[in-house]
Amino acid sequence: MKWYGVFFRRHTPGFFMMRIRIPNGIATSQQVRVLAEITTTLGAGFADITTRQQVQLRSVRIQHVPQVFQRLQEVELSSLQTGMDNIRNVMGCPVAGLTPQELFDASPVVREFTQLFVGNRAYSNLPRKFNVTITGCLENCTPAESQDIAMIPARKDHRVGFHILVGGKMGSGGYRRADALDVFVEPHAAASVAAAIVRVFRDHGSREARNRSRFAFLVESWGVERVRAAVAQEFGRSLERAGEDARSSKRTDHIGIYRQPGKQNFIGLVVPTGRVKAAQLAEVARLAEVYGSGEIRFTAEQNLILPHISDAKLGALAEEPLLKQFRYDPPEVLRGLVTCTGIDFCDLALIDTKARALPLIGTLAEKLKDHKNPLRIAWSGCPAGCANHHLASIGLEGTRTRLNGKVVEAVDVYVGGRSGRDPKAGQRIMEAVPCDDLPEVMEYLVRYYPKER
Repeated sequence: MKWYGVFFRRHTPGFFMMRIRIPNGIATSQQVRVLAEITTTLGAGFADITTRQQVQLRSVRIQHVPQVFQRLQEVELSSLQTGMDNIRNVMGCPVAGLTPQELFDASPVVREFTQLFVGNRAYSNLPRKFNVTITGCLENCTPAESQDIAMIPARKDHRVGFHILVGGKMGSGGYRRADALDVFVEPHAAASVAAAIVRVFRDHGSREARNRSRFAFLVESWGVERVRAAVAQEFGRSLERAGEDARSSKRTDHIGIYRQPGKQNFIGLVVPTGRVKAAQLAEVARLAEVYGSGEIRFTAEQNLILPHISDAKLGALAEEPLLKQFRYDPPEVLRGLVTCTGIDFCDLALIDTKARALPLIGTLAEKLKDHKNPLRIAWSGCPAGCANHHLASIGLEGTRTRLNGKVVEAVDVYVGGRSGRDPKAGQRIMEAVPCDDLPEVMEYLVRYYPKER
């Protein structure tokens, strides 16, 4: 069932989670409205935006799964291969094709690659799960370093294309930064090269122990040059050596109001902890139709973007009630907040991430109104690292500790992580901090830790 994106959760007996694939996070208002209707009538009444730009539906009963499949199919959505040993939702810049801060629009490559493997048995039984991001954004808006494959913008001989990073991961023994494969590939061939890399992993990756089966372990064992040679052989022709990394040193989350080509605008909205009620989803769909083109984008930081807003409609959109809940001008401590699912719906999580994160951030926002430095705070409920806490300004990894004879929820604290052209893994500075002690600890870290670069 996990191959079909249907997951039993022991924390909610009798109910299932369904994970919906949304390549590059680009959806239509019709699709989002159907998701709202499904979770209203057949689910929990809310959904979660994930750190892979997709949506998870909660509390679906098994007898309703065929009905959900039918509704998804009607609007060209699918949950297929979103779990187990498959290529998960392919990420990309959420404003691909909209921003001048990109080398080129890479979303067609995301779609081409997705069409190659979804429903294709040749890619449906890998040694372990496989994460991919493909982006032309120059401002490092996706976590390339933690991906099995990351295609990032590059130049060579007056041409534009991608550099390829391989073997990144979270979880399964900790964070490993992806290695440069020393390859330049133009967009027209990129999907085929990505598919060749996946087939190398399929045929040569270890299947002996699941905690040692990620692509990262094959890259470590073989070394980059051997992996590169195997990919070239699988691809069927030689691969060009890398050119120039085109990314800037800046990083963005696309939150706020930005100009896009054609005298239009896109507006990035923060969805606190990524949890969105059915009524809010339906309202997002309405706003996309009334003020934009009916398009909605999901981001890797669990937020939303409404594109194609004309100057004439921008002011009225900014006054809509939903934008008081999902702000385009949030406090810095809120705009960079990312949380995993947490213990209420995940079998692996050790702490309740969402329920703890939001009130804490609210308190910090009130106390630190003068804080203007960019900041990312990521809560992962366990070492699997679904919130990419190793790449955050402040990363929290869920654990347990004993306090006064009782076992309580706690976190290990990491600081200084970042992704991009000059990536750095966060450094663990505190262990097993009881969650009830976090308000004081977090206030100190936000006030005095150096700003994100």
